[in-house]
Amino acid sequence: MFKKICFLLLFSFVVSCSDDTKPKPYGELRLEYPKPKYQKFEACNYSFDISDFSKVHDAKKPCWYYIDYPAMKAKLFITYFPVKNDFILHVKESEKMVYQHTIKASAIDTKFFEYPEKKVYGNLYELKGQSASNIQFYITDSTKHFVTGNLYFNTRPKPDSLAPAINYVKKDIIHLIDTFHWK
Repeated sequence: MFKKICFLLLFSFVVSCSDDTKPKPYGELRLEYPKPKYQKFEACNYSFDISDFSKVHDAKKPCWYYIDYPAMKAKLFITYFPVKNDFILHVKESEKMVYQHTIKASAIDTKFFEYPEKKVYGNLYELKGQSASNIQFYITDSTKHFVTGNLYFNTRPKPDSLAPAINYVKKDIIHLIDTFHWK
């Protein structure tokens, strides 16, 4: 009996002397980008402000550009079309580009904007979820000019990981729209 009690006490000491396990908090990556300083960019028929954190490159066609964010592996493609009695066609094509992403997008937030004094009108689309493009927009004067913009990241669409970069570029895009002028 004495041996059983000793064994039981020894066993309880061995089992009870362990540290309580506590779950460790998840470490999250904190991405911080510099506060943007804007400079004016003059294009063929329009101008706008861009962040000094980005670089503008010519694309394949005249008046087409892409704004590169190398630290984020992101590109904002800017395309220009002259309106020649095909305004509705351009709007439909722009919306078609947005709604092609409904397969992966969990939601699409649309914001209409207008600056009548500058003859700048358009829509800004923010695509939520795992879509290939996160932000798209079009800007027009509704008579002569039509500009579209599409933001793409050169990585797999992971909304949680890309959220800081998307928010940063979104602010740049809103500033681009706010400072947009036709020549």
